[in-house]
Amino acid sequence: MLKQVLRYTLRALLVLVAIIALYAVTAMVLSRIRVPGEIVSHDEITAYILSNGVHTDIVLPVRNGKRDWSHVLPFSHTTGRDSTAEWVAFGWGDKGFYLETPTWGDLTARVAFKAMFALGSSAMHVTYHKGLKEGPLCKRLRLSRGQYERLARYIEGSFAKDAAGRMQVIDTQANYGPNDAFYEGVGSYHLFHTCNTWTNNALKACGQRACVWTPMDSGILGLYEQHEGTY
Repeated sequence: MLKQVLRYTLRALLVLVAIIALYAVTAMVLSRIRVPGEIVSHDEITAYILSNGVHTDIVLPVRNGKRDWSHVLPFSHTTGRDSTAEWVAFGWGDKGFYLETPTWGDLTARVAFKAMFALGSSAMHVTYHKGLKEGPLCKRLRLSRGQYERLARYIEGSFAKDAAGRMQVIDTQANYGPNDAFYEGVGSYHLFHTCNTWTNNALKACGQRACVWTPMDSGILGLYEQHEGTY
């Protein structure tokens, strides 16, 4: 009986290792196959891809000629209430992971399992910035007005809204700093649709260079050359 249990346990472990290896190889291959960006006659709006080393955000100007994000995502939703910010970063992810895992040391098996297998809901993380410095983890995008509108609509569609069409702020003390807030999101996070998959799909939506598919930030960041500067 003991030998049979050990045999089944070993088989299960081998299957798990094979699945992990297949996932890693698939991610590596598909993240290196590029979807080309659109050719536009001129660009008018600067945006950014911002990574913390694991998770990517899309960063847009707080205000431009057509949109003011502070009207729908007011500064008063942040603890700092600083209205001098010039940039707003958008990230999508698992709600439990966002709110219960401020650091990797806080990650629990329960939160990880629910996130990997689409058992939880999603959230949008919004962070206001005064300035950004382009570098290895911050890549600049140049958008036409049409591309910007498509990107903005993609981002707006990731927010869950109430009956009046307003973004639903999450009442939490789990903020990462004085200039961020969480909102209810649309969709579920899982192994094949991660925070970085969301960003990659955002790039596809607005005609920028993207990967066929990627769960990692490295696939996205590798698509864009570095131009040092502060904006």
